[in-house]
Amino acid sequence: MTKLSVNINKIATLRNARGHNRPDLLLVARDCERFGAEGITVHPRPDERHIRYQDVHDLKPLVTTEFNIEGNPTPDFIELVRAVRPEQVTLVPDAPDAITSNAGWDTIRHQDYLRGIVQEFKQMGCRVSIFLDPVEELVRAAARTGTDRIELYTEAYASGYHQGREAAVAPYRAAAALAQQLGMGVNAGHDLDLDNLAFLHQQLPGLAEVSIGHALICDALYLGLENTIQQYLRQLQ
Repeated sequence: MTKLSVNINKIATLRNARGHNRPDLLLVARDCERFGAEGITVHPRPDERHIRYQDVHDLKPLVTTEFNIEGNPTPDFIELVRAVRPEQVTLVPDAPDAITSNAGWDTIRHQDYLRGIVQEFKQMGCRVSIFLDPVEELVRAAARTGTDRIELYTEAYASGYHQGREAAVAPYRAAAALAQQLGMGVNAGHDLDLDNLAFLHQQLPGLAEVSIGHALICDALYLGLENTIQQYLRQLQ
């Protein structure tokens, strides 16, 4: 069964726009779980333009499903993970000024660095996932870091879905199969929505988790949060 982890960054963006506590990020996280979400994802960035580091501390005792913290493992990020000890850490190589994540790791070039980071987080008791483009050489290199999982960066799949979904999913199917052969679990995320999620799920047997934020929150504006989460869960059945 593929789990749905809801990324609540966009809720924090809306809250920060007015400088108060509306919407209440903690309440939304609890409601997402109450409505069926099987995980909560946050991606704090150095400028704290959406999720703040304090939010991560505040969320930890409240999340009853699985807490997933994404980010580039800078010294501040590592200290945050050490303090919070989430169930999962997803390593994402985004620059401080990136609007959103736009590439996976070069696990060949950064092999030694990633191996050390993975080992450090695993020693803290966290499962580790590496954000990765669907390239088989990169999957093989990721396995050599000792990571528990990879998260396939699905922007290319989402962009090509309506032009030809078979061609768009093919590299993801191959990468996921290889990862599982090498003993790694497979997550996926980025630009997944109600149009393209079900087909990806059908094509990636053993997909452990999807992390979805932007599209889900946009859909919730029209459909309501509870209904939206239920619709996303149905795509994963």
